[in-house]
Amino acid sequence: MIQRLFRSIRLRALSPNSFAKKEGVKFGKNCVFRTRFFGTEPYLIEIGDNFATAPNVHFITHDGGLHVIRNLKKEYRNIDLIKKIVIGNNVFIGLNTIILPGSVIGDNIVVGAGSIVKGVLESNSIYAGSPAKLICSIEEYFEKNKPDYDFVYGMELSEKKEYLDKKFRNQD
Repeated sequence: MIQRLFRSIRLRALSPNSFAKKEGVKFGKNCVFRTRFFGTEPYLIEIGDNFATAPNVHFITHDGGLHVIRNLKKEYRNIDLIKKIVIGNNVFIGLNTIILPGSVIGDNIVVGAGSIVKGVLESNSIYAGSPAKLICSIEEYFEKNKPDYDFVYGMELSEKKEYLDKKFRNQD
């Protein structure tokens, strides 16, 4: 019990990426985790390159609802329903998203905040909702938002703040 507590404390001290690796999540290059919720079978999560999460994304590889079946049908008290989660390359998962067992997320996908992912999400698309549904293609998303793009990614924070203060002050 105490050993488990100390292990938990040591793991929590790691960066989210180091935590994911230590837990057994398989992931490629240029991945950024802002979550530590990898469920009870993190070794069943496979992620490609150029992946990122917002905070509080939950990966769930088993169906906890079987608790009721185990108690209802004693001959099934040892069953479990466990499935892998597979995520492709160049994927972003939004804040507070839940990825359910057996989900497969293709390449070049954005999953909107608060979504619940179940099943297969086709490549080159934007998904959102509960359950996550196709919103549009990556290309449509790019074109639709093009008028609002600001070239501020990678700017120093003070320079970015100055730019955005000026931009939004002029809109009042």
